[in-house]
Amino acid sequence: MITVVLLGKLADLAGAPSLAVSAPLDWAGLKAALPEALAEALDDPRNRIALNGVLFADKASLEAGAGDEIALLPPVSGG
Repeated sequence: MITVVLLGKLADLAGAPSLAVSAPLDWAGLKAALPEALAEALDDPRNRIALNGVLFADKASLEAGAGDEIALLPPVSGG
């Protein structure tokens, strides 16, 4: 299994702070495994992705396996 950690509004869309999905998967597989509203939100280029703590510049290059952790990070807002 792969743990998907969701932060901010992405956790709200998923209804949980984390999800478990089957391994292995790539970017398309990840989007297919997520709730539809969350998968659509990930198309926003401001959302970032990290695999085992390392940020990806290109989401499409994601390749995750069993035991990995994917973090989905919305844009940071401040004031």
